[in-house]
Amino acid sequence: MKYIEVTFTMDSTELFRDLLVDTLGNEGPYESFVETPDGLKAYVQASQYDAQWLAAAVEAFPMPLKYKAEEMEDRDWNAEWEKEHKAVLVEYNGGSVWVRAPFHPHRDDVDYELIIEPKMSFGTAHHPTTYMMLSYVAELDMNGKRVLDMGCGTAVLGILAKMRGAAYVEGIDIDEWAFSNARENAASNNAEITLRLGDANAIQGPFDVILANINRNILLADMGRYAAALNPGGTLLLSGFYEADEGALIAKANEQGLLFKDKKNRDGWSSLRLVK
Repeated sequence: MKYIEVTFTMDSTELFRDLLVDTLGNEGPYESFVETPDGLKAYVQASQYDAQWLAAAVEAFPMPLKYKAEEMEDRDWNAEWEKEHKAVLVEYNGGSVWVRAPFHPHRDDVDYELIIEPKMSFGTAHHPTTYMMLSYVAELDMNGKRVLDMGCGTAVLGILAKMRGAAYVEGIDIDEWAFSNARENAASNNAEITLRLGDANAIQGPFDVILANINRNILLADMGRYAAALNPGGTLLLSGFYEADEGALIAKANEQGLLFKDKKNRDGWSSLRLVK
């Protein structure tokens, strides 16, 4: 899979860098970001890169931006940062989840241990959204439930749901690399998960729990599909967006008969629990 790296430079990183991330990640297809001393590096799949959209977004941005787009070599970037990759301890009410790569040490003092080989897929618990979603899955009743991990990435959420007693877990992702990575991680954790390659159109249902850690625009667009696939009384857990976006997502959920129950916030990011 080929990626485009876009390097931005700006005069005021403190005031405008987060706004740029929001613009590129929530309004556009950019997947990951790295802060630099004078700006930001943003990454998007080459197939999703739109030079005209980017130019228009830069033109509309409230401060001048300089940027340069370059195609990156098609390789597994996990190898570049594996040495610095650290395991994560997710703490929740009454317990803990240890998310580690195969090269990290085993721990006996945790409730759940997940072995996740991240490769280029999203879902290692380092990001606040994955951390919050894992804590939700650990806290809520999964026993005997039918669970959908939508946009599953590494399948870390679905794997934990299966560990917590879910009767059936299904993971869907549009990215072939993520699909393959999810399959490997499920096998590594002895978790029986049905995996599908596709977008929200692949949802069949019904499910008791749907997990969707994606981004604001996709969540808003697919809210109706999530609601339709949920059993009455079912739970929808959402993340992948900023606290400022909570109102728009709750309003859209309400239109689909989904009621807000509670939320988690971490480092400016949000996660919502809704019930049908």
